[in-house]
Amino acid sequence: MNIPTTAFRDDGAVNVVVETPRGAVVKFKYDEGSGVMMVSRALPVGLTYPYDWGFIASTRAGDGDPIDAMVLWDAASYPGIVVPSRIVGVLRVDQQNAQSGERERNDRLFVVPVKAARFDHVRSVLELPQRVRDEIEQFFVNVVAFEGKQLRVLGFAGPDEGDRLVRAAVRA
Repeated sequence: MNIPTTAFRDDGAVNVVVETPRGAVVKFKYDEGSGVMMVSRALPVGLTYPYDWGFIASTRAGDGDPIDAMVLWDAASYPGIVVPSRIVGVLRVDQQNAQSGERERNDRLFVVPVKAARFDHVRSVLELPQRVRDEIEQFFVNVVAFEGKQLRVLGFAGPDEGDRLVRAAVRA
């Protein structure tokens, strides 16, 4: 599988690689060593991914993985698909590292595909209805409920913080 070698595209959009499509009940994860998508784990009963889930190509976050990204749109793609997207915000979270027990930041980036006409009006994750943001927060808390991570939500921030997060991870 070919992963883009840059986080940012020439037009300023970011390269989001989808790992887990909207509606999935199993989390997939790209295995860098083998170059394939692999099953990570089943989600707790009753949970499905509300939007496509993946990562920003060519980044490395504080937890050692690429920057996580949720693609806000009304479609579902497939594992391995690259979705050129614009950054609309970030959900700040910290969690307990299952191995070390230390707390670490593991923020989630929110993006909108460049070609998603029904979402063209969304410029910031903060523009989403409060109920939608609350449901997204609850999804992230519940999806790791049995993973020993003790996720703590620290709040949403707009696209500027999301852009800084990606740029810092590209330099890392």
